[in-house]
Amino acid sequence: MKAKKILAAALMLSMSAGTLAASGTAALRQITVNGESTLQVAPELATITLGVTEEAEEAAAAMAAVSDAMGAVIGRLKDGGIAAEDMQTRQISMHPVWSQDRSYDSGGRREITGFQASNSLMVRVRDLDRLGPVLDAVLMAGANQFQGLSFGVADPSAVTDQIRGEAVKDAIRKAQQLADAAGMVLGPVRSINEHGGGGGRPMMAMEMARSDAMPIEAGELTFSHNVSVVFDMTVPGGE
Repeated sequence: MKAKKILAAALMLSMSAGTLAASGTAALRQITVNGESTLQVAPELATITLGVTEEAEEAAAAMAAVSDAMGAVIGRLKDGGIAAEDMQTRQISMHPVWSQDRSYDSGGRREITGFQASNSLMVRVRDLDRLGPVLDAVLMAGANQFQGLSFGVADPSAVTDQIRGEAVKDAIRKAQQLADAAGMVLGPVRSINEHGGGGGRPMMAMEMARSDAMPIEAGELTFSHNVSVVFDMTVPGGE
């Protein structure tokens, strides 16, 4: 009698496992779709990286000249309404300046003829109408390096939040089209993976040139976001 109960229990367990396996087969009918969304927005601010480079025979003299020039640049920026939190020193460096010719007296070795000191500053300009005048002002104050310009928005996360949902909607639209074309019924979402995206114009490096009025065209920024969504699919009317 005990053996019969064990056999019956084993048979019920086997039938349950078969049912689970059959239901799991249907779950394998899935489709993965990539959704994307883009948005063009007007820039709200600009970030520039500028610097001062000076040379002198002595290292201390070169650094002092750079410090004086950068102090004048920062002072001009503050006078122009740039807040302290919108300025950040990026790099301070000192390099020896070597002679171009190998002298006979030094045994054919190049000699150090002086030192070059540099100081670079990142500046955020929140009023784009004043970007050109700001660049002119720092040139007049002594900036002689211009390492890059980029445009952006004040709150990039707000833009991302907006286009993230649009990317998911795009994935749903594509998945529905594919399911209809295949004669299937689109089921619920199984998973969503974000692949991020991009935003803003790439930084443009250029040399600074002294001018009476520096023209600046901000244009538009293109933000994009991508998602990968997995959907279930079922046969119309069931298995």
